[in-house]
Amino acid sequence: MQLIPAKTIITKKKDASWFGQDYNMNLYKGCCHGCIYCDSRSDCYQIQDFDQVRAKDNAITILQEELRRRIKTGVIGTGAMSDPYNPFEAKHEFTREALSLIDLHQFGISIATKSDLITRDIDLLTRIKSHSPVICKITITSIDDRLSQLLEPYVCPTSRRLQAIRKLSEADLFTGILLMPVLPYLTDTPENILGIIHAAHENGAKFIYPWFGVSLRSGQREYFYHRLEELFPGQGLSSLYQQQYGSSYSCNSPKARELQQLFLTECNRLGLLYRMADIIGAYKKGYDYTQLSLF
Repeated sequence: MQLIPAKTIITKKKDASWFGQDYNMNLYKGCCHGCIYCDSRSDCYQIQDFDQVRAKDNAITILQEELRRRIKTGVIGTGAMSDPYNPFEAKHEFTREALSLIDLHQFGISIATKSDLITRDIDLLTRIKSHSPVICKITITSIDDRLSQLLEPYVCPTSRRLQAIRKLSEADLFTGILLMPVLPYLTDTPENILGIIHAAHENGAKFIYPWFGVSLRSGQREYFYHRLEELFPGQGLSSLYQQQYGSSYSCNSPKARELQQLFLTECNRLGLLYRMADIIGAYKKGYDYTQLSLF
């Protein structure tokens, strides 16, 4: 795996509205999960060779110094641009080393991933939880393993991600699902949405945060259409997208309203959180800076 130079590892966010995160952390650049819908592949991010994972040189040393200098602690988010549990992490353990430093300096952690490798670090996440908020977000887009392997070819199937949610939940770590994107004409069915909700509940998830659509920008849009034609030949899916959305960035499912009502009804029935403020309030409850981060 190639190492690339880096000046910083964590950056301060302007606000904590996204899952109560005060800082962003990126130890890796690029991602090899191969998800056909990934927005991080868009031209605006200027990530060359996006499917090649690169680690930031001296990342742990830089992170240690950055955490040492921070006057105010808070929740560090990771997983927005590249998955912190890519296959190389199993050997190199950069994310694990970072979690050790986050624990040492009394910060909280918010992780987004599609990998069940996160369960390796339950011990560290539990230590962090003893002093600071911890939230684990597992992305699930399809309840069907076969379809998930088409859409996300180099990541563990949905069934293994659900097992990871169960293990994290059994360890009393605040865990839930990112139900995004919901792909028009592919995963925007009542059966898929209900299947994910029921599986979340059965495996101990505390929340599901959805988006009933997908984002498409220059660079990613062309890649996505190409992959649709490769994976679903003869179905005309790329033409449907072009007719329905044109060059729009936000491509909401034509069934979004119907699916959202179904989603709300079932989550309320099962006691699953889905509002951002409720999720933040729940996982930060009992920590000194809960209200400060919310407002």
